[in-house]
Amino acid sequence: MTMAETKRFAMVVSEGTFDKAMMAMMMGNTAASMGIETHIFFTFFGLNLLKKGTKPKLPGMMRFFTGMMVKKMKGIGMDGYQEQLAMAKELGVKLYACSTSMEMMGIKKEDLIDGITVLGAAAFLNIATDSDMQLFIG
Repeated sequence: MTMAETKRFAMVVSEGTFDKAMMAMMMGNTAASMGIETHIFFTFFGLNLLKKGTKPKLPGMMRFFTGMMVKKMKGIGMDGYQEQLAMAKELGVKLYACSTSMEMMGIKKEDLIDGITVLGAAAFLNIATDSDMQLFIG
């Protein structure tokens, strides 16, 4: 594929639960593996997925099943969230933290894992409007 033919994928993640985390990483890594330029914007509670050492869990009463899900994933050879996140970075997935949400939630750049770009919604919308595909995971 030439640069002009390269597809671009933009995704927004606004929740920080295990299922949303895994969905974002699986979609992002699959797209990047297919040669698609991939951009993921984390906002509101989705920002928690970018914090150092985060271990997302399922919401509410379902959180008790998180360990079972992780076990099942391992059983079929599927990487966990931290491994998926590392893979995303290796594949060149561009990860963004919403600057406004960071300020509102008291999250500092040093709270985030390395390699995260902090930018505002308008800047990400410029990326998304030039994308071939846009998804919202909320």
